Amino acid sequence: MNASFIVGLGAQVMWLVVKLVGPLLGFGLAVGLLVAVFQATTQIQEQSLAYIPKIAAVMVALLIFGPWMLTTMVDFTQSILGHLMQYVQ
Repeated sequence: MNASFIVGLGAQVMWLVVKLVGPLLGFGLAVGLLVAVFQATTQIQEQSLAYIPKIAAVMVALLIFGPWMLTTMVDFTQSILGHLMQYVQ
């Protein structure tokens, strides 16, 4: 195991994190933008109005993308554990 392998594995992990978190952040961003436009239009400046829809959107995104996220993480883990003996040598 050398430094380039560790850097490559770290890059794979970071890419996996970006793929898994992207849909959740996208949903939260879209809902946050809609709420901000609504608040600016109606001049309602209630702080809880900004957080509750974002939390709900992330929960809905978890329900939608949860199975895909789980299979992606399991596939990556199986790949790492399947090649464990090659990594040790």
